[in-house]
Amino acid sequence: MKTITTLLTGTALTLFLSMVCSVYAQDVTVSENSFTCIRDGHKIRNTYIRNADPEKLKEAVRIFKNSVPDKEYPVGTILQLVPFEAMVKHPREKFPKSNGWEFFALEVSEAGTKIRDRGDNVVNLSLGAPCLSCHQPAARFDFVCEKGHGCAPIPFDDQKISELQTADARCAKK
Repeated sequence: MKTITTLLTGTALTLFLSMVCSVYAQDVTVSENSFTCIRDGHKIRNTYIRNADPEKLKEAVRIFKNSVPDKEYPVGTILQLVPFEAMVKHPREKFPKSNGWEFFALEVSEAGTKIRDRGDNVVNLSLGAPCLSCHQPAARFDFVCEKGHGCAPIPFDDQKISELQTADARCAKK
């Protein structure tokens, strides 16, 4: 009897671990090298979107462009409004409070990007509040803030956002 119990426990553990591994196998690895010139992304309105997979990028662009409610962005999607902040989509199990979004506070220079902070508890330096507290009202839009998604306004108007994007030190000077 003990052998059967041990065998069943071992089988259950193996099944559980394989399920966990398959969930995270679809995840992306994010490093400082993941964040290059903001303008390397695909721009929609004020936001730059990237995904290494062209099909997933196409889907992310569609969701964002059409403000599709109740639809998750593909894993690997990177959204940036300003050079010093970003959000990256992971499987929802990795960051359950934010439906898979990991927030980033970045330090940018001509030399590249340094990650100052990351996770689902990052504090937005412009607002002095956790990123998630502002993005929470946009849960219906997979936590992506845009005008009309219920998020509090940010302290930058469209012109200032454009100036910050243009001034990204990581971009080649023309």
